[in-house]
Formats: sequence, structure tokens, C-alpha cells
Amino acid sequence: MKPNIRAPLMGTAIKRIMAIIGIAMALLTTAAVQAQSGSGHPGSRISTSQHPIDAGDVDTWLDGFFGFALPRGDVAGAVVVVVKDGKIVTQRGFGYADTKARKAVDPDRTLFRVGSVSKLFTWTAVMQLVEQGKIDLDADINRYLDFRIPAFQGKPVTMRNLMTHTGGFEESLRYPNTHGQSRWASW
Repeated sequence: MKPNIRAPLMGTAIKRIMAIIGIAMALLTTAAVQAQSGSGHPGSRISTSQHPIDAGDVDTWLDGFFGFALPRGDVAGAVVVVVKDGKIVTQRGFGYADTKARKAVDPDRTLFRVGSVSKLFTWTAVMQLVEQGKIDLDADINRYLDFRIPAFQGKPVTMRNLMTHTGGFEESLRYPNTHGQSRWASW
């Protein structure tokens, strides 16, 4: 049986943080798309026809969401930065960077490891390139690279393979043992 080196890193708190960030990103993206297309639901409390969403709207939503989500999810803190057209709309810190010292999260100084949430950004960017006709999900990935990735099981690796973790790459960590030889640890 292989040792699971990643298990301690994926504790309940980290999973909760990832879930909260993912939900927040999805809701913010949905609100932005609705505001752009003018497709807000009739009778909704926020009317997108009155004005475009601005920092005040986003901050109000973030305050409400994180005021509920952090204690509910037993999460210490989070940082959110909303960017539109290359400019920061709002940048906020919620909760604590250090719970024992009761040190508040500072969006300029507090760092959080992004973990799996970066996959959402990658997929979004890839799908935008697909929509623009710049990437074919099922084409040989080597078309887009300046180095070669060998075929896997006799077939070229595609962007779809990479994005669905079916490209034939195994996560591993190489480290030397006490005799100067290398061992591989996989998880």
C-alpha cells in the first residue's frame, strides 16, 4: 500500500476553504454575467438595470456571504480580490490570519495557498480560448507547446486529457534515501 502523503494537507478545514472559495467565485461570476447581459431575475432584490455592479455592490455581497460562510464552515479567514478589465474592483480580507493572536486578514499581506481552486481559473481561461477558436480540446497538446509531450497509451495527449487528469501523468515526489539512491513516492 502506498503512503498517502497528501492526506494531512487536505484536512477538513482546507476542504471547507476550497468549497467556500469555489462557491463565492461561482456566485460572483454568475452575478457579473447577469449584470452584463441584463438577465437579472424579475423580482430579485438587486436590479441590474439601475446601474452596473460596482465595488459597493460586491462589498455588500461579500460582507453578507463571508459573515455567514466563515463561521458556518469553521474557516479562519479568506482573501477575495475582484478584478474587471484588468483593474481591481475590490480587495477584501475576512476573518483571521492568526486565530490565537486574533490578527485580522490583510488582503495586501496575508497569503493563502490556492490549492485546487486554481483549477477553476485554468479551466475558465482554457474554455475562453476554446470559444475564441484558439484551442481545440481534442487536438494533440504538442500543437500548443514549445516542447514535446510523448503519447500516452499510443494516443496523443490532448488538452481534454490534461484538464481531466487523464494524460498519463502520475503525481510523484522524488527524494533520496539514506544510501544515495533515489526512491519514488506516489500518492
